[in-house]
Amino acid sequence: MSVATGDPGRQRATRGEFAIAGAVAGFLAGAAVVVVLVRQGMVDTMAAGPGPDVVGVLVLLVGATVTGAACGWVTQPEALPAAVSGGLLFGLLGWICWWLTALPLVLGVSPTWSATQAGEVFPYLIGSILHGGATGVLLYLLVDRLPRKVPVPPPSEGVPPRVLVIGGGFAGVAVARRLERLSARGLRVDVTLVSESNYLLFTPMLAEVASSAIQATHIASPVRASCPLTRFRRGTVDAIDLERRVVQVSASHTGETDHLEYDQLVIALGSEPNYLGLAGVAEHSFSLKSLSDATRLRNHTLTLLDRAEGECDADERRRLLTFVVAGGGFAGVEMAAELFDFVHGVRRYYPVIGPDDPRFVLVHPRDRILPELSTELAAYAQRRLEARGIEFLLGRRVAGAGAGFVILDGQEVVGTETLVWTAGTQPNAALAALAVDKNRAGALKVDATLAVPGVAGLWAAGDCAEVPDLDRDGAPHPPTAQHALREGKALADNIAAVLRGEEPSPFRFRAIGTLVALGRRTAAAEIRGHRFSGLLAWLMWRAIYLGKLPGIEKKVRVLLDWGIEEAFPRDTVVTASAEVGPVEPSAVLS
Repeated sequence: MSVATGDPGRQRATRGEFAIAGAVAGFLAGAAVVVVLVRQGMVDTMAAGPGPDVVGVLVLLVGATVTGAACGWVTQPEALPAAVSGGLLFGLLGWICWWLTALPLVLGVSPTWSATQAGEVFPYLIGSILHGGATGVLLYLLVDRLPRKVPVPPPSEGVPPRVLVIGGGFAGVAVARRLERLSARGLRVDVTLVSESNYLLFTPMLAEVASSAIQATHIASPVRASCPLTRFRRGTVDAIDLERRVVQVSASHTGETDHLEYDQLVIALGSEPNYLGLAGVAEHSFSLKSLSDATRLRNHTLTLLDRAEGECDADERRRLLTFVVAGGGFAGVEMAAELFDFVHGVRRYYPVIGPDDPRFVLVHPRDRILPELSTELAAYAQRRLEARGIEFLLGRRVAGAGAGFVILDGQEVVGTETLVWTAGTQPNAALAALAVDKNRAGALKVDATLAVPGVAGLWAAGDCAEVPDLDRDGAPHPPTAQHALREGKALADNIAAVLRGEEPSPFRFRAIGTLVALGRRTAAAEIRGHRFSGLLAWLMWRAIYLGKLPGIEKKVRVLLDWGIEEAFPRDTVVTASAEVGPVEPSAVLS
């Protein structure tokens, strides 16, 4: 059924050890770069002001050491590809942070991040990348020689406890990864993870995939790579038998049914679209929950542009180019902004389509968008999007949809081929048959330790669980990625505590902040009570989400995608020859 995680004969180094190795590697690689720069007569320009060349040398070596330490701390490289790609990424980031940002500020000049400014310091980009690559290689060689402690596993009899995790989202993968770490420290446990897809999807960037700003696979990390010591089963959960402690799973590639037994069960199945029983909406709308959803919407948009280019009737062309987004939360606002940028960014290739032909409408039942943000920031976001031409129908609801139209409350009909549905979600349908306490939406009610009361060995986290916030009188934690990641880690720690005969600990977490991208290098952010907007918030959005993207390889690929987007127009290749319109709900991955 599953395999034991961890290698009892070899334990990973700590983050501190990685950082120290990185600092040494960065210093040595920096010293080599210094030799090259001295011979080229370029070191004197590195000083923060007038002074001898030795100042420039010291500045470079300190920066190189810090860059190496950060690379070791973040990447934890125990494989050469990860070490080199991490070094290259930090070399590029170092060039951006120092040459394009910090140095101009030190010299009393405002950084512009323009092509002109980048061209002036372009020679140092080569040095930064070479330093980063050399740092990665040296870091790998040093890490490979770090001493490893050999933990003595506790005496036990029989097979290790079986932990079954169903759901490959943020919470489920976080549970598996944490159990792998605990296994390396001596915890005896067998872990199996079941998921419909074989990747962990970074959903905050799905809108950018739909708008062709990022390649689809660049925000998806293979589960087997994220949890290399965990047994992975790709399939759909059909039924959960809590009495027999068995989960019935249908294999994705064959459809064959298997029954997986467990001692501890973690339910992290996430959520799926909730169409609220509205007529025609499920059949004639696009959801935004999976890579296939985002790719389908992208291909559909490009197909509409092709159709509109050949349409002689102006009214029909405008109907084809009307895009309706239902829902004014983060997903809806970001999708509307990205669709706007996408369509207007590639319109140059469609000369028949005028600037006033595309229409973008966001429908939201409340009196303001982005209820997760403060009133001031939500108003700012709406003003910026309205100024660009996005219409807002607040206090309105989608009442139905059909082939080529959307019905709003009041029986107003909007002619459109595109309805993007972000107005409702619900827990996975597999939970409906479970005889446990649920909230009105169908999410499992758990206690503060993330255990389901009344059922031994049953746990839940993420979007399918209602987790009480002890610091807010038991009000539920919001279903966000930052909460799901930390819930998964805490849940794994509590499983380990139970297996050791200890008491589990209550989950506590205070949200770090919220961010929303508004397109065109604009965003809004609220971090621990501090509000940001405009270009600074956009840079924060990109930096924070890039840092949280799983895997150094994916970080590099997304960073390159962003760089290409700034220099070239977005891709207009339709990547699928099959049906690109909305599909039946059963075909939508949760």
